[in-house]
Amino acid sequence: MTLEAPTNVHVDLELDARGLSCPLPLLKAKQALHALASGQVLHIAATDAGSWRDIQRFAELSGHALVHADTLDDEFHYWLRKS
Repeated sequence: MTLEAPTNVHVDLELDARGLSCPLPLLKAKQALHALASGQVLHIAATDAGSWRDIQRFAELSGHALVHADTLDDEFHYWLRKS
């Protein structure tokens, strides 16, 4: 089961990083963001617990907006809006 995007958030690209170990979820997210235009949203699903810290810190440092972050069972979900 996957979480639905927060209300009023249109997801433009989905990234399935489940099963990938650190630092791959973050690296894959960076690559995926390059394919998006400014203002578009990337949804990331990951199982690596380190992604919780990495994705949030990356958003702070890069200027991309972390629209929402949530967990479901052993999965971590992030919605990033490209700056």
